[in-house]
Amino acid sequence: IITGASSGIGAELAYRLASQGANLVLAARNAELLEEVAKKCRDKGSKAIAVPTDVAEQSQCKMLIERTIEEYGRLDTLVNNAGITMWAKFEELEDLSIFQQIMQVNYFGSVYCTHSALPHLKQSKGRIVGVSSLTGKTGVPTRSGYAASKHAMAGFFDTIRIELAEYGITVTMIYPGFVATDVRNRAFGADGKPLGTENNPVQEEKIMTVEQCVDI
Repeated sequence: IITGASSGIGAELAYRLASQGANLVLAARNAELLEEVAKKCRDKGSKAIAVPTDVAEQSQCKMLIERTIEEYGRLDTLVNNAGITMWAKFEELEDLSIFQQIMQVNYFGSVYCTHSALPHLKQSKGRIVGVSSLTGKTGVPTRSGYAASKHAMAGFFDTIRIELAEYGITVTMIYPGFVATDVRNRAFGADGKPLGTENNPVQEEKIMTVEQCVDI
């Protein structure tokens, strides 16, 4: 399972795994984009299904796992990649609800999916992957809410790595730097609205591409 698979790191990872013959379950909110990614994966010779999912909703995360078992009968790897971000100084924020939204997707989305997946990962002695960020290691100006959610992910996954070792489940954390993805265009600004492409403060040509990120 790859969450946040409709674009960016999630989509590129899906393509790489499809080329290796993996059986994939792709999850994201945008059903149309998700199905396009799934089709490209199938064109590479892989089995891939699209399961539209909002990881901020626990019930949808549970249904994602159930659909996976229904389709393949097992689960070997869960990649918690879905995420949203922000770009504003804390003192300039007009809408603090973006902190709740970011935490709900980045942190609780990972918690929900992982909890539902555990019984099946125990059976397969599988792997859990958490796609964090360098902001999960250190604070970064204008990313306070995002950094907080990624720090939360780090604490959660580092803890369950210890707890789950006895079952043969491995937990891998990924901490990419700045990556050129569409998520930046949807980042929340100070007013709580997406910034869009025109207000994107990052010089895309100077940061790593999704291909480079997945290569690493």
